[in-house]
Amino acid sequence: MKALITDAVYEGIEQELKKYMEVETTGGEPLSKEELIAKIGDVDILIMRVDPKIDKEILDAAKNLKFIGVCAVGLNHIDMDCAKAKGIQVFNAPGMNANAVAELTIAKMLEISRHTIPANNDVKINHIWDKYKYVGHELRGKTLGIMGFGRIGRRVGELGRAFKMEIVAYDPYLKPEQFEAGGAKGMTVDELIKVSDFISIHVPLTEETKNLFNKKSIAEMKDGAVVLNMSRGGIVNEKDMYEALKEGRIGGYGADVLENELEGTGLGEENKFNNPLFECDNFVVTPHLGAQTVDASRDIGNFIIGKVKEAFQLQ
Repeated sequence: MKALITDAVYEGIEQELKKYMEVETTGGEPLSKEELIAKIGDVDILIMRVDPKIDKEILDAAKNLKFIGVCAVGLNHIDMDCAKAKGIQVFNAPGMNANAVAELTIAKMLEISRHTIPANNDVKINHIWDKYKYVGHELRGKTLGIMGFGRIGRRVGELGRAFKMEIVAYDPYLKPEQFEAGGAKGMTVDELIKVSDFISIHVPLTEETKNLFNKKSIAEMKDGAVVLNMSRGGIVNEKDMYEALKEGRIGGYGADVLENELEGTGLGEENKFNNPLFECDNFVVTPHLGAQTVDASRDIGNFIIGKVKEAFQLQ
């Protein structure tokens, strides 16, 4: 049996699987589609994160593939119907990165509220020391609207309550008592958008959520409200968000994702891309590192190891 491990995942996965099978790794780098097609022919187990998109062409090339372990939460990068038709088991790691993503969400709320990034740049790059230039807002007493009240959303709510924030949430799969148990008041999307000072997105990218935040929904937000997107770039219409930020209609946009984040042939220093949002001082962004903590990587890795052992009855 052979396993292929791509991308930067918990090193314990390789160490454990080597006890049972041949293991090939890519040195912590994701593969392009063409590179994966060239390698996957005799692979039984693929361990990956989210790059590249696993489409029918790759799955057709994977003659022996029986298991895909995704060291992440989302599965929208995998053709699940094709995998199912071929009898390939696919497992992700829901909830294992919840605290890591939630903490990053709070970090961006604070960065935007206190202008820490432009202030840092003023001091370190422009050599300007002016404490009167940046007057911020506290989180205390503000309303935090959470879109998607699953593991990540609930953890964001817990952290928000520690800052004395009021928590409201939307999730079409939960009952009122489940919101209450999580310390939140359940609302519709329209209600949440209108009352929230901060809106934190934790829903998957689907046909229903694509461009959910657009010119119309942004116009209904409170003056000075902030949007935080730790989920998927396509949920926020970036053209409409850019216009809103440039015109000062909202207070800021904090993101860990972009629509074009996979543009080009791969990731890294050689894959440059740009975005009009980069012009906006009240836009803060990180390169999809929500789960990039030692702690989350270990927890996700151990979960995937367990699923491999279960699927192949390894002792």
